[in-house]
Amino acid sequence: MARFKTFDTDEALDRATELFWANGFEGTSIQDLEGRMGIQRGSLYHAFGDKQRLFLAALDRYDQVVVRRLADKLAQGASGLAAIRQFFQARVDAAQDTAHPRGCLITNSAVERAPTDPETYRKVRACLAEIEAAFFAALTRAQKAREIREAADGRALARFLTNSAQGLAVLERAGVSRSFLADVVRVTLSVLEGIERPNRAIHPPQGGAR
Repeated sequence: MARFKTFDTDEALDRATELFWANGFEGTSIQDLEGRMGIQRGSLYHAFGDKQRLFLAALDRYDQVVVRRLADKLAQGASGLAAIRQFFQARVDAAQDTAHPRGCLITNSAVERAPTDPETYRKVRACLAEIEAAFFAALTRAQKAREIREAADGRALARFLTNSAQGLAVLERAGVSRSFLADVVRVTLSVLEGIERPNRAIHPPQGGAR
């Protein structure tokens, strides 16, 4: 019976996820994975299957660790609007974090693999739906707290914010400046400011009532 070297599976998967995140599926070879994960090819195949299986496992790991951490930010605190603002500020701050690759593995995979690989497509769609649901929940909280107008279309806004968040990841991947990202976030959040409940008296039109 073949004997395989024992190793920490989660740690090895984290390393593979970082490599796919940085280089993409096509840009990552089995040799790259062996070196980064610190395991031999036989052990890699025995634990994870082929490169495709490992990549799909990396998408699941990214979802569990990164996507859910971002979704948790949107669930924190009583104020839905404050949570959304903090989420986008965290995205700007993350662009300066050199400990991880730039951009988002889900966004990168949506462009590289989802059009041709049904399994990647399903996982990408599930992650995007998770982000959308987190935005929707925060917006619903904001409406219940009377922070934004009840007539606002929460579902459409959640999809708009999901698009904005993933667009930021593309810009981050392209290496734009922090001020560039901050400008995008400022304009994105201005949409929410347009539907906030007024906190002051509404002034009549010039010339008075007719």
